[in-house]
Amino acid sequence: MRVAALYDIHGNLPALEAVLAEARSVRVDRILIGGDVVPGPMPRDTLSCLMAIDLPVDFIRGNGESDVLASVAGIESVRLPAPVRDAIRWSGEQLAPEQCQSVGAWPLTHRLDVDGLGPVLFCHGTPLSDSDIFTRRTPSKRLIPVFGRVPERTVVCGHTHMQFDRQVGATRVVNAGSIGMPFGKPGAYWALLGPQVELRRTDYDLSAAAARVRATGYPGAEEFAERNVIHPPTEAQMLDVLERASLGAHEAGGA
Repeated sequence: MRVAALYDIHGNLPALEAVLAEARSVRVDRILIGGDVVPGPMPRDTLSCLMAIDLPVDFIRGNGESDVLASVAGIESVRLPAPVRDAIRWSGEQLAPEQCQSVGAWPLTHRLDVDGLGPVLFCHGTPLSDSDIFTRRTPSKRLIPVFGRVPERTVVCGHTHMQFDRQVGATRVVNAGSIGMPFGKPGAYWALLGPQVELRRTDYDLSAAAARVRATGYPGAEEFAERNVIHPPTEAQMLDVLERASLGAHEAGGA
């Protein structure tokens, strides 16, 4: 079985449409949606697109879904800045009740047997948390206590929006990258699994996508179009930011 791992779509429907077309062209057998379909500028239509895929699809929940569902329930996180809370609230307001119910049933992890790789565990952040932050730079000694607990020898994650394929102790850890909010060269990033691991980037019409984003009522639509579609931040910039966040969380946890 060959699996397309699609992570961190963030309501960027044009990017998702381009990746789905490419995934079909390479004849994947199954699609794994790795969380953070929302929040984003086209949340309802993005979910509808995913639900209509004519292939077997598995879903796991990301921190984005957790925050959006909490907002729908009237609970807002004070740890998030106001613009982010606005985006989360707006995204939740766009979803139909049946979509919220479906998303709420998504598990935090999922396991699939993949050709050439064997059992693969899919999670959003880490197997222990949908919001854990780590990157290709994070020292293995900080990660072995997390990944050493799972029996699968390959784990696929997302959350930090940058691809990598690295070894953590006995575990191969792959980040599929982000379809809708990449850090690095513009495009939609995903992973093709089986029999090898292929980290892929799909080109799509950025100008047309940005116009579709700007036509939505999404808070910060102009910023999303500019910074997440046309001119994403560089990997170097975000590696520094995320590694500081990762180290801060590690020190706060006393590990």
